[in-house]
Amino acid sequence: MTSFRIREAAALLSVSDDTVRRWIDAGQLPADTDASGRLVVQGTDLAAYLTRTATVPGDAGEHASSARNRFVGVVTDIVSDTVMSQVELRSGPHRVVSLMSTEAVRDLGLEVGSLATAIVKATNVIVETPRTERG
Repeated sequence: MTSFRIREAAALLSVSDDTVRRWIDAGQLPADTDASGRLVVQGTDLAAYLTRTATVPGDAGEHASSARNRFVGVVTDIVSDTVMSQVELRSGPHRVVSLMSTEAVRDLGLEVGSLATAIVKATNVIVETPRTERG
């Protein structure tokens, strides 16, 4: 199972290490101790927290890409059959759903609580605004 050290969880949540520790102390975010005695947050617990809050994780930005729409987050759900899978990722208030082969899910080692980045490259983007009356 994926686990995140306090510093890693804080970076994903775009808050300080101290804030994550306060949330843990207040019982808002569960934590465990790893084999080295360090405090860690399980990926599944982080996924549940991201699902119920609107905290925006930061983009690690470690790869060069022409795609500008990157959503770093935590996998919160996977629905698979023998051929295809639906993978849900939460990046702060954003829910991104990807359809991919079940083989790709296995190859990437995706599971609920995994850290992942959804990269969106589209030639057609629709922008909406609220309707206004024109006089």
